[in-house]
Formats: sequence, structure tokens, C-alpha cells
Amino acid sequence: MEKDFSNYLSVFSWRYGSEGMRKLFSEEENRRKWRKVWLALAKAQGKAGLIDERSLKAIEKNINNIDIKKAHEIEKEIKHDLMAELRVFAQQSGDAGGKLHLGATSMDIEDNAEALKLLEGMKIIRGGIIECLTALEAKISKYKNLQVMAQTHLQTAEPTTLGYRLTYYAQDLLLDLENLNMLEKMVKGKGFKGAVGTSAAYEKLLMGKMSATDMEKIAMKDLGLESFESTTQVYPRKVDFLVISALSSIAATLHKFAFDIRILQSPFIYELAEPFGEKQVGSSAMPFKRNPIKSERVCSLCRFVSALPAVMWGNAANSLLERTLDDSANRRIVIPEAFLALDESLQLTSGIINGMAVNELQIRRNFAKFAPFAMTEVLLVELAKKGADRQKMHELIREMSMLAWQVILEGKENPLQGFAMENKTVAKYLTEKEIAQAFNSKSHIGNAVEKCERFVKLISEARKAEKHLKRKGAEF
Repeated sequence: MEKDFSNYLSVFSWRYGSEGMRKLFSEEENRRKWRKVWLALAKAQGKAGLIDERSLKAIEKNINNIDIKKAHEIEKEIKHDLMAELRVFAQQSGDAGGKLHLGATSMDIEDNAEALKLLEGMKIIRGGIIECLTALEAKISKYKNLQVMAQTHLQTAEPTTLGYRLTYYAQDLLLDLENLNMLEKMVKGKGFKGAVGTSAAYEKLLMGKMSATDMEKIAMKDLGLESFESTTQVYPRKVDFLVISALSSIAATLHKFAFDIRILQSPFIYELAEPFGEKQVGSSAMPFKRNPIKSERVCSLCRFVSALPAVMWGNAANSLLERTLDDSANRRIVIPEAFLALDESLQLTSGIINGMAVNELQIRRNFAKFAPFAMTEVLLVELAKKGADRQKMHELIREMSMLAWQVILEGKENPLQGFAMENKTVAKYLTEKEIAQAFNSKSHIGNAVEKCERFVKLISEARKAEKHLKRKGAEF
């Protein structure tokens, strides 16, 4: 559909987010979900003899016959979007339309439809996480042995490997995936419980032909959705808070990765870089710029997602007694945009990982410059083992290190190992061979490579588990 750019459009309607996620939260799909819920309720009531088979067929025939224009015309008059859609659906269904919405309140329809959308949205997000993990799996395997300088406090620390650094992000994503999988079991619909959750209207409607509880079970089974045992007019708004909080947690993971890329792409480090198109423009003023715009966009969108749980908290905490309507308007905005912003961020992140440029030459230069400092700990231990005074050796090595820093600042190679070789006090305890061995950074990455290999297996297992879940969902 051609968009009207002369009017306000949300950036999520055309710029950010996947087509699948946009369709899920589209107005058409929203109404399609409502109709799906109405049909499930009608079928359940049909089993109690309230609706005949011919009427059910007429209703089902029109489930996808969405006419938003007509519904909006009715809404202008009656000021109720769900009732407007119900009237359109009823008119399309002929005489059978009079059997729709029997005993129901609006939120019996809307909240069950919303729960279905939450679950479908979470599946799309899970797929995005798996794409990122798959991309990380390949990079972890490829760079498990490539030594880089780890940084703590944004200062050089000790050697690690690029592969092992990438496992940090993968581990956070695995935690996020596990959180989503647990949360899926907690997302349920309202069921069919009427105006204040007591099912009073349904009990009167059914008149002993079937219990309201049995009717609800039949309808919810048709929807493939569980329902809460106790509700007010709505399902617990805590559900929205938990879901959006889970999305915010994923956003934190992606933000950290993207921010780290931005740091490492700085020209002063320039060890990693996000992919940059051949004709891509970095700056309108400075033609040479290679700005990390994808990583910056991830950080920007994730910062937006991080602010949204507070709105959902307010909805849950302020849903007074059996229900207030002050959550309705913001839920229309927050829920779709949280999913779409995170969806876009996941797509960007998987693209950054897959296309990430690894500047091995610069990594080796930086490593040669700073690794000797990291090895001073080993040197100190070796001196102490040979009987030297640990505190005096610490001061001696500190003084040599400060001198080495001055040489580096002059643009020269790190002379620290040479200083140690030439120092007469150090020579009393260690041979040149032992000093050289102490400065051997390849022996100082611990079990980083082994951990990379184990982590690749963990990611592989997660991907297999996700495939299994998809198959189960398809079978259901």
C-alpha cells in the first residue's frame, strides 16, 4: 500500500522493523484476531446449542473480510472501535451476525487477541535472537585463537581472544532466550469471563446447558491459548510489564554489543568495524568519515525500548479495582513499538556480526604495544618464586612500566621486556630465557580457547532446541 508521506507516519510503519512484525501489529491483523476470537466463542456456544452450524459457517466465511473503511465510518458515530468492527462483521455474516458476542464484554475479545499477538511477537523476537547467535557462533569459531587486549575501565588489562570476547554477548542472548521461553508459559489470555471476571452473563446465557468454565475451555482450546483462572475485566496488566521488561533485557544485550563495536571502531583502536557500503556516505560535511551508523541506531532504538517498561509498570500498578481505561491508549503505542524497535535492532545486530570487519593487523599492533604491561603480573610472580621481595619487585616493575609508557607516547615500540632484561636486580633472580618466557603472552589466555569451543556447542544446542519448539508449534 502506498504511504501518505504528507501526513504523520510512525517510523515503525515504514522505516524500522520487519514486514512480518509490522503485519502482526497492523490494524488489519488486529481486527482479524478479534474475529478469530469471536468465531472461537461462537463455536463453543454452538456446542451448547446456542448457534446452529449454518450460522457458524456464515461467520467463519467472513473472518478475513476486513473492511476498515466501513468500520471507521461507524466508529466516528459510536466512538467504540471494537463495537464498530463487530457491526461490520455482523452485517457481513447476515442473520448469523446477531449471534456474535453473546454474553461477552469487549475485553473478552481484545485481551485474548492481544495475548495471541504477544506470543506471536515473541516468536519473531526469538527467531531474531537465534539469527544473532548463529552469526556469533561462526565468529567465535573463527577467532577463538586471535589474541586481543582485554580492557577493564576502558584501559588495557590482560590478553584474551576475540572469540572469547564474543562469547560474552552470546551468553547474554542465551539468557534472554531462556527468559523468553519461561515467559511464554506465563502469557495467557483473559478467557471469557465477562465484565468483571465472574462469567455471570455467560452463566445466565448458557442456562445449565454448559458451564461457563467449560465454554471457556472449548473456545480457548480452539484459539490455542491458555487463560488465567482469575481476571478482572482484563487479563493481569502485569503480563504486559513482564513481556516489555523481557524485551528491554534483550535491548540491554544488543546495546552493550553495539556500544562496544562503536568503541572498537574508533580510529584510535580500530580493531573491529561494522560493515560499510561501497557507496555509503558517512558524513555530509566530512567525506572521509566511516561513522558506525548501524551500531548507533541499535543503541538509539534499544535506549527507547529500555524506557518502556516504566509505562507498563504504571498500567499494572494503576489498574484500579476491576479495571480503569487509562492503560488503553498507551498500550496501543508501547506494545507494538517495543516489538518493532527490538525487531529492527536484532536485524541490524545480526547484519553487523555477519559483516563485521576484523582488522587483524591493527589488533596485532595494539597487542604488541600493550601486552607487555599485562605480563608484568607473571614477571612479579616468577621473581617472588625465586625468593625476591614481592613488594620491592612490585615497585621496581612499576617504575619500569612508567618509563615504558613514556616511550610508547613518543610513538615507539613497547620497551618493557628490554628494560627487564637489562635490569641488574631482575637478573639476580631470573635468566634472560625466564624473563622472555614471563613475557610470552600466548601462555596467558588461560582456557579462553576451550571456553570458545564449549560455547559453540551451547549455541548449537540452543538452535536445535529452537527448531524443536518450532516443529511442536507447527504440529499443534
